[in-house]
Amino acid sequence: MLEYLLESSGLMKVKISGDYLLLNYDKNVVSFIDALKTKKINEIKIDTESLNKWDSSLVTVLCDMIQTTNERKIKVDLQNLPEGLQRLINLAFSVDRKPTNKTDKTKQHPLIALGNFSINLVNTVKSGLSFIGSVIHSIGRLISSKAIVRKVDLMFALQDCGYKALPIVGVISYMIGLILAYVGSIQLQMFGAEIYVASLVGISMVRLMGAIMTGIIMAGRTGASYAATIGTMQVNEEIDALRTMAVPVTDFLILPRIVALMLMMPLLTMFADIIGILGGATVGIFMLDLSPAEYWTKTILSLNLKTFLIGIFHGFVFGCIIALCGCYYGIRSGKNADSVGKATTSAVVSSIVWIIIATSIITIICIKLGI
Repeated sequence: MLEYLLESSGLMKVKISGDYLLLNYDKNVVSFIDALKTKKINEIKIDTESLNKWDSSLVTVLCDMIQTTNERKIKVDLQNLPEGLQRLINLAFSVDRKPTNKTDKTKQHPLIALGNFSINLVNTVKSGLSFIGSVIHSIGRLISSKAIVRKVDLMFALQDCGYKALPIVGVISYMIGLILAYVGSIQLQMFGAEIYVASLVGISMVRLMGAIMTGIIMAGRTGASYAATIGTMQVNEEIDALRTMAVPVTDFLILPRIVALMLMMPLLTMFADIIGILGGATVGIFMLDLSPAEYWTKTILSLNLKTFLIGIFHGFVFGCIIALCGCYYGIRSGKNADSVGKATTSAVVSSIVWIIIATSIITIICIKLGI
């Protein structure tokens, strides 16, 4: 039950007692809100020592009260509220449903612009490292069987980034292998070395191209899906609900997607390698008049275990990058549709950029190690 008393000094004392539940309709609420809007009030103090059970109806009343007091600039003391009630009220008023206004086109001094850019860059790096740290911590809990992960979520993620991606990966890989063989044959025919088309396509696909093309495809397909899905959950306030229920968001939403893509990318890379070699064989057999046995023999002789493992390692790294970028931009998405679109775009672009950077780093390391 809600009771209030307005003193002559402008101090309103509000006492909430008993069980404040939705089933117990409180008639004093209407007069209380009207008093907030019409009476001269300087400060409000709330007493909840006698409050027992409560539900969302009390949260609604207090939110209406705070909204009215903010409009009238009335001081409210919320220190005596239960901790859970304070968290819900803070969460309700922390949501910004309006898109940010960036119409200010006032020119800044170059030093100020550089300083703002540097601050934003440092904050972005800190945020990214914090996210990666939380993911690593979550993986550690998964290994120790302490993470809150549903098996159905992991299986659904494996299905989404597994066999459902085979058609698009197969088509693109086949065309890449065909193109590599055709372009390479133009030069090799000048020296009468058409048979080396098999080596060219085999090494290119297995060592690098299969993993890169699969990574780019999955960045546009699965990485964008991760960002859009988690971003939409931000808009619908589902993630806020999970946090309110004390469910670890990293364990529940992000971990299944990252684990699934880390497991599936090496397998998809192997599939892309095989289909790419078939594409090269199409050119070698039907355009260069090479015999199938001769083409396959040359392909097998040109490959070794190191080449195969390097390609698989590329796929594993690309899977980590795509999953991290997709989940990171999704979890940091705003509360409107425009923010979800920007998060999806940023996830795809960042994934592709980091794939190229990772490829360069791995290539340099392989050269230094003589692999």
